[in-house]
Amino acid sequence: RLDAAAWQGLEFIDAPWCDCCGVPFPYGTGIETGGLLCALCLARPPKFDRARAPLVYGDVSRQLVLGFKNGGRREMIDQFGAWMARAGASCLSGADYILPVPLHWRRLLARRYNQSALLGQALSRQTGIPMRAGWLLRSRATPSQAGKSVLSRRRNMAGAFRIAPGHGLDGRHVVLVDDVFTTGATASACARQLRRAGAALVTVVTLCRVVRASDATM
Repeated sequence: RLDAAAWQGLEFIDAPWCDCCGVPFPYGTGIETGGLLCALCLARPPKFDRARAPLVYGDVSRQLVLGFKNGGRREMIDQFGAWMARAGASCLSGADYILPVPLHWRRLLARRYNQSALLGQALSRQTGIPMRAGWLLRSRATPSQAGKSVLSRRRNMAGAFRIAPGHGLDGRHVVLVDDVFTTGATASACARQLRRAGAALVTVVTLCRVVRASDATM
């Protein structure tokens, strides 16, 4: 559990934010923010429709994620699900399925669990939206994304995912769930495959998202 100092160190994401990727604007715009997009989404629209996260990926949230992801710390999983449900309300409304971002089978074997699937289960409990693990597959192992540029991340994720046979998504609203949203490369690579399978709407809900000083706004 978090002590008082750690709770104070959590940075929750508040409006105004980009209507597409959910990155918070560093200051109030002074205008109605509905539909307002950041410069990056205007320049290169993502393959997904909308993304939201409750927490900025910072010192305290990083320790939460690493403890959960690599240390098996699951005591806050229901709290994570509640935060994600609240922050992702616009992404979850009317959704048909929750799909966790998959691990490659070798990494899953080594880690013994997929942290994104655990978050998906927690979100499913909060919302009643059914989770479908195993519908989206990672078809090849990819090197770590850490330290890679935006372009390198996109290239790293190209062709990394596929839809399992027999799972059509015609006209469905699918919610992708992951632990951290960094550049959106993983979410876009997954969304590309989901759209090819017929998904009409692909939204993304993560526990945290990276916010950089260089995330320009317009």
